[in-house]
Amino acid sequence: MDNSARNEELSLPGGSGGPARQRNSISSFLFISFMLFMLTSRSGDEYLARRQYEEALFSLTHQLGNFTAWMNGTTSEFSVPDRDPMLEALLDDFRIQGSILDPQVASYYSNVTGFIHAAAHYHNITPTALLENAIAPWNSHAQTYMYGVNETVIVEASRGWNWTATDKITLSVVEKFPTYVNGTTLSDTISLVHGRIELTDAITNEDLRLEFEGVHFIMNGSIYGLAEPPGHHIDIRLLPSLVPASSMNQTACLIEPELRSRINKLKNLIDAGIIDSDNSDDDPPKSICPFTFYAQLHQISVPEYLMQELEEEIQKPTGIWTISAPQLIANGLLVSKECGLMYEMNETEGLRSRTFFRKVTTYASLSGLAYLALLVLFSRQTERSRTPSGLARVSRWMFLSQSTVDSVSFAGHITFAILAEGRPSISLIAPAFLACILFIYEAQFSVLIHQIQLPEDAVTLSTPPPPVSGTTAARTTAQDEPQQRPVPLTSDDRTPRRSTPTPSVPTPNNTPTNPTSRSFISFFFHHIRTDPQARLWVILFVFLTLIVRVILSPTLSMVFVAITYSFIWLPQIIRSVRRGRTSGLSKEYVIGTTVCRLYLALYFLACPKNVLDVEPRRWVFLLAAFVCLQGIVVMLQDWLGPNFFLPKQFLQVKMYDYHPSLPIPDSEAPEQSLGDCAICMDAIIVDSRGRSAASEKEWDTEGESGSKGAGLLSGLQMGIEGAGARRIYSLAPCSHLFHTECLEKWLAIKNICPHCRRPLPPL
Repeated sequence: MDNSARNEELSLPGGSGGPARQRNSISSFLFISFMLFMLTSRSGDEYLARRQYEEALFSLTHQLGNFTAWMNGTTSEFSVPDRDPMLEALLDDFRIQGSILDPQVASYYSNVTGFIHAAAHYHNITPTALLENAIAPWNSHAQTYMYGVNETVIVEASRGWNWTATDKITLSVVEKFPTYVNGTTLSDTISLVHGRIELTDAITNEDLRLEFEGVHFIMNGSIYGLAEPPGHHIDIRLLPSLVPASSMNQTACLIEPELRSRINKLKNLIDAGIIDSDNSDDDPPKSICPFTFYAQLHQISVPEYLMQELEEEIQKPTGIWTISAPQLIANGLLVSKECGLMYEMNETEGLRSRTFFRKVTTYASLSGLAYLALLVLFSRQTERSRTPSGLARVSRWMFLSQSTVDSVSFAGHITFAILAEGRPSISLIAPAFLACILFIYEAQFSVLIHQIQLPEDAVTLSTPPPPVSGTTAARTTAQDEPQQRPVPLTSDDRTPRRSTPTPSVPTPNNTPTNPTSRSFISFFFHHIRTDPQARLWVILFVFLTLIVRVILSPTLSMVFVAITYSFIWLPQIIRSVRRGRTSGLSKEYVIGTTVCRLYLALYFLACPKNVLDVEPRRWVFLLAAFVCLQGIVVMLQDWLGPNFFLPKQFLQVKMYDYHPSLPIPDSEAPEQSLGDCAICMDAIIVDSRGRSAASEKEWDTEGESGSKGAGLLSGLQMGIEGAGARRIYSLAPCSHLFHTECLEKWLAIKNICPHCRRPLPPL
């Protein structure tokens, strides 16, 4: 290529395209600057988080100073309020306050770190409601407890949450071991606990989260605490006002070292620059009601020393024999005097954190094995369907729906691993990694299927009219010349021979376009419009982004599971019916994938004690039956045919006919040939009896089988008009003629014509 031609093609100066336009440097500079700013700027949320840390540090320092002054008996702006005298009688009515046990006979749990699930029973304790419902044995004590409360303020404060629909309370608490100061233990009978309390709405399945701070009396199994909505700071200095008067000073001694510990932690975080810009508290709280929490552990008929051995083995496993962990049972009250609310907690079920972590590890191992099996089955199936002929038989939507499920599973396992600290988080990495790999491979395979099946819509599936042989064409009149049909193309032909003149090709506009004049945004959208693979990936990215947002809602996540699991095999069944071909999926892939997929769904939606505490759904069994039915139909389609379950009026599938009836060659011709095969270059020879010289044995077999259904035609039309004879040759939509055997071998490699490169429908 000379310089002038190269300049013209590239639209450089000196070519016919004229001088090239300069790229708009201002827009490019602004775009690059914006991207660098977004990548390097740390002055947004981090600045606000740092300000919150500093304000929290100042508040804790101020609280510590006032609390220390109050403890020392000097002038202070703080004082602990007295305990409500009527609270004692109300707690006795619900048997909240425990007693000290004989350590040789019975004991309590010394560490309540873990999760406690309880049924919640709502009680309206506003003065008006208590007067209307005077049957309860605790009614009189509750009336005295709520005496003098302004009901107008109660009604305003209790808005924002459906308190009557709350039927379950979940506690997630962590117990701090006894505090040591200068090597001495402040107390070995009391410890601080903190965590959160969640109230579940039975109608909407939404949760109201409350931050929790409290104290645990180990000797009598009593727990007292404060609960506030997110964004409302809990003043732990008020904890001594909740406990009995005899334990008030003992509780107050734990507050000062705890405040100092929190102050030192905040200082270290600020100095190290570790600022967590968490925006979870930016949303307005669902309620502003403060609560006080009272709970009593049930005694265990196990000596105290055996419970201590069990606790030490749980904290630091050594493999020694211990007793089986008894069930953690408690009953309690969650009271809000400011909002006139009280929840009675019973039917509790506790799960220790270490036991929960072992449960998570077991789940991670089983789910990792399930995803490993899915990955092996998928790799073996892709090896089986790697040819264009195999890719044309499978449905890309089937693999796309499964990749969507795996992407959400990957995000869920990663999130679970972040929330589960320690060794359980490491075990959850295995199923997350396998789910990510499976998602990538399935997405790539669906893109590959999309590329192979893309020309299907461009292929005309109607059978072309029978081409005219050379002898017959010689006898046509000049009046019929404009209506002559194309003859089969041989290996020497490149375009169909037509009697009509070749239409003139319009002269294209050779005015070159300047590719450098496009902006980045226009180039990006042009690339999305013109590149099918890029368009598919962008659609997949947007779809997954929306899915991640949707699954945050419990109701929509159930809808997502139902829809995606319904599309595991359904797209493949529909494609097999529409194309009139079997799926080509192996039985081990269909059965193995169905079992592994249903294991993950049934574990969370059918097992009441799953690691995420998801409530069982009865409809999951119907979903599992539907998925199994789909798998059975896919396998039966390979055995009984793709349309075996359809009525007769729907059995006709409009497919391209590769074996149309062709005119008989002239009997006086030197050889009975339809032409040369465009693949093997051998003549497709037909003798007087209608046999192919290339495969006479196959002709006889096909002819006999064809005669059973419809019978061979009479001697006038016995040759190529026979059903068996037509199976020997194949006429493509582009009018190229092949041996059927040659074309089958070719389509196993590529689904385009070997001569004109046009897409071919399935054979």
